[in-house]
Amino acid sequence: MVLLNIRHKTTYRYRMPVALNPHRLMLRPRESRDLRLHAMDLAIEPAAHIAWMQDIVGNSVATASFPAMTTDLAIESLVQVQLNSVAWPVFDIAASAISYPFAYGRDEQTDLGALAVPQHEDPRGELRDWVAGFVYATPTDTLALLKDVNAGVASWISYLSRDDEGTQPPLQTLGRRCGSCRDLAVLFAEAVRVLGFGARIVSGYLYDPDRRAVGSGGDGTTHAWADVYLPGAGWIAFDPTNRSVGGANLIPTAVGRDIGLVVPVAGSFAGESRDFDGMTVEVAVTDR
Repeated sequence: MVLLNIRHKTTYRYRMPVALNPHRLMLRPRESRDLRLHAMDLAIEPAAHIAWMQDIVGNSVATASFPAMTTDLAIESLVQVQLNSVAWPVFDIAASAISYPFAYGRDEQTDLGALAVPQHEDPRGELRDWVAGFVYATPTDTLALLKDVNAGVASWISYLSRDDEGTQPPLQTLGRRCGSCRDLAVLFAEAVRVLGFGARIVSGYLYDPDRRAVGSGGDGTTHAWADVYLPGAGWIAFDPTNRSVGGANLIPTAVGRDIGLVVPVAGSFAGESRDFDGMTVEVAVTDR
C-alpha cells in the first residue's frame, strides 16, 4: 500500500484574448478495490463553471465552461490516492478461459460489444498476420499468449516520446516500428481484439519511484495502457510500453473504446489558429 500525491497542470497561452469553448476534463482517478481516492482539488484560471457527470463506462468527467475571454488558461488537478496493487498479481481466470481460443459467455459478449471488435482498417491482413505469429499452438495458455503479445509490442516497437497531438493507427505504428505509450497501447488493444479478446484503452498516470520505467518523466507522468477482460479475473492491465502486467504502478483516470475518448484535457477556442501560442504540461506523482 502506498499513498500518492498527483499534481497535473496544463497551461495554454494565446497571443490575444480568445473565447474558450467548453473543455472536457478526465482527471479524477477511477476508484476500485486497488485504488482509493482520498482527496481531489481542481483549480482553473480564469474562473470557470464546472459540471460533473459520469459517462457511459463510469468515467468521471468534468466540463468547464468559461464566461470571459482570456490570453491564458491554467487547469491544475491535485489528487491524493491510496494504491493497493501488488507487483506480482495472481489472476483467478475461469476454467473455461484458461486456454485460448475460448468463447465469452453470451452476456459477456453482449456487454463487451465494440470492445471486442477491431476498430481500425486492416485491408491486407498485416496486423492479423503479425499477431497470429504469437499463437504458437492451439490450444495455448491464454495469459501466456497475452503476455507474449504485450512483450512483442515492446520488442517490435521502439518507444518514442511524441509531443504532437493524436495517435498513430496500428498499421502505421507497425510500419514505423516506433511510437509513444498511447501508440503502443492502441496497437496492443487492436492486436488482441483481432484474436477475439475484449480490450479497452486506459489513460492515467505512471508512478515510477525508481525512475526506471520507459516513458517516465521523473517523479511520474501521464501514461496510456490497455485492459483485457478475462472471465473470472475481470479486467487485467497490460502496459506494453514497459512489458508489465497488473496495475502496481498505474493510476487510471479514464477507460474507453478509443484513445480519443480518454484524453485528460480536451477543448478548443474561438479564433484563428495563429492565436494559439503554446501549451505546457507538468505532472508529478510522488509518495511524499
